[in-house]
Amino acid sequence: MENNSPRVGVGVLVLRNGLVLLGRRLGSHGAQTWALPGGHLEFGETVEDCAKREVLEETGLALHTVKPGPFTSDVFASEGRHYVTLFVLSHSTHGEPEVREPNKCAGWQWCRWSDLPQPLFQPLETLRLTGFVPEGAV
Repeated sequence: MENNSPRVGVGVLVLRNGLVLLGRRLGSHGAQTWALPGGHLEFGETVEDCAKREVLEETGLALHTVKPGPFTSDVFASEGRHYVTLFVLSHSTHGEPEVREPNKCAGWQWCRWSDLPQPLFQPLETLRLTGFVPEGAV
């Protein structure tokens, strides 16, 4: 029997010089959309630890301070999935993001929040539509 309970995702708004880090997703879930680094919250893991782990695994960037942000709830009807995404904010001051999971991400780039590339991964689009603007983003 399939488990239809919502899963918890963590999306990390990594900011640098007013820009946010986005990657182009590969694979079936949200393929060819632009998304934040992040992933599934593991059993027993804090949201902060999940954010740091996922960003390091995906980009090679080490985060030091992570602050809680808003959340979204998205149903991916065609995939039979429901995600509650907890967004967190962090600043990265040095190092360049690397593609550490080439089967999941085509590349990373720093983007203006006011001019995000399209299409966005559904939770990020939902967040954008709320009018949320990360503090310090341009």
